[in-house]
Amino acid sequence: MDEKISPARRVSGRIRLPGDKSISHRYAILGAIAEGPSRIHNYSTGADCRSTLGCVRALGVQVEEQGTEVVIHGKGLDGLRAPQSSLDAGNSGSTIRMLSGVLAAQPFSSCIHGDESLSRRPMDRIMKPLAQMGAAIAAREGRFPPLEITPSQLRPIEYLLPVPSAQVKTAILLAGLYADGMTVVEEPVRSRDHSEIALREFGAGLKVEKRRISLQGRPRLAGRELRAPSDLSSAAFFLAAALLTPSSSLVIEGVGLNPTRAALLDFLISMGASIRVLNLDQANGEMVGDIQVSSAPLRGGVIEGEMTAALIDEIPVLAVLGAASEDGLAIRDASELRIKETDRIATVAENFRRMGVAVEVQPDGMVIPGRSQFRAARLDSFGDHRIAMAFTVAALRADGESVIENAESASISFPEFFRTLHQVIEP
Repeated sequence: MDEKISPARRVSGRIRLPGDKSISHRYAILGAIAEGPSRIHNYSTGADCRSTLGCVRALGVQVEEQGTEVVIHGKGLDGLRAPQSSLDAGNSGSTIRMLSGVLAAQPFSSCIHGDESLSRRPMDRIMKPLAQMGAAIAAREGRFPPLEITPSQLRPIEYLLPVPSAQVKTAILLAGLYADGMTVVEEPVRSRDHSEIALREFGAGLKVEKRRISLQGRPRLAGRELRAPSDLSSAAFFLAAALLTPSSSLVIEGVGLNPTRAALLDFLISMGASIRVLNLDQANGEMVGDIQVSSAPLRGGVIEGEMTAALIDEIPVLAVLGAASEDGLAIRDASELRIKETDRIATVAENFRRMGVAVEVQPDGMVIPGRSQFRAARLDSFGDHRIAMAFTVAALRADGESVIENAESASISFPEFFRTLHQVIEP
C-alpha cells in the first residue's frame, strides 16, 4: 500500500496514542504465567503485540479482547500446555526473544518462528545465556529462527550482558522464574526496566542494585489490573512532526515516561526542543504524563555510547530531525541498527538519498548534514515500521507530495499512525 504525504503547514491538537508495545508484551507474557485473570487496559494495537497474544493462546491460555482491553486468564507457572503447531511470532523480535525464556522451562517441546524479516534476525544473544541455564534450543544455522526448544531443567546463573539489551535481560529473568535459586543479570549499561517493574507488580521477588538485577526463582505470580501507558516510541514521530513544522503546538496525553526511556526527551531538549511535561503521575510502577511540544529551531547533536543504547529505536526519526537541524547529527556505536527489522543504517541512508540528502554511512553509524532541504520523492519503508513513520515525518517538510511505499508496515507497531497524523496536520 502506498501513502501520499503532502507538506504540512501546521501540527496542532491533543491526541492519545496506543499502549506501550514493550509494556504490553511483558504484561501479556507475565499474565499468562500468573495465577488468575489479569485485565490490561490500553493494550497495544500493534501487530507485534497481537503476535504475543496469539502465542499465549496457542499455549492454552484463554485471552479475551474488547477493543484495547485484554483479559488474560493466567495458568500459573506450571499451567501452560504444549502448542498444537509452531508458535508464530510474526515480525516481533520481542515475542520470540522474551517468550523463549518461558518456553525453555516447559516440560514439553515447542517451536517458535517468525516472518521472513524475523527469520533473518540472530537469536544467539538469548541462546547463549539460556544454554548456560540448561536450556536446549536449536536454531537454523545455529542462530536464526525457527527455534526448536526441548524440555530441560533450568538452573540459576549470574550473567553479565556483553551488550545492553532489554529483550535478552528479560528472556533470562523469565527463565529465572522457573529455576530454583537466585538468577542474576548484570548490565554494562542500564537498559529499559519495564520487565523489572512488571515482575514486581505480579509479585516476583526482585532486587535491583545499580545495574545488577537479582530474581528469586519459583515465585507465585498473581493476576493484576493493569494499564499500559501510551507509547513514547510512537509519540516520538509526533514530537518530531511538531518540532519540524512552523507554528505547531501539540499535546500528547498519558505517555509513559519511564526514566530508562525518557532519554528521548532529554536529547530533544538538548537539541533546543520546546517540550514540557504536564500532569506527571504513576500507574503500576510506571511514570505517566502529558507531553506538550511546540515547533522550535533545533541545534544538532551527537548520539554515542550509552545514549545510543537508550535511543536505539528512535534513531530513524531522530535522523530526520538531525537533517533539518542547524548543525546536523552524528550517530555512533549503533551497529545494533544493522540487525533490526531492516539494516536501519542502510535504509535511512537510502531514503535520504532519494530526498537529496547526502549521508555519510559508517560501519556503526552515520553522519547526517544539517540544514538539509527535503526533496519530494518515492520513499520505501522496506517493510520496517519505524522507517515508514520516520520518513512520513520527513515528507511533511518536503517541497512537494511524497509517496511512502509499503506504508502498511506501520501497522506492525502503530496501525492508527496515518489516521492519527491526519487528525493533527494542517496541509
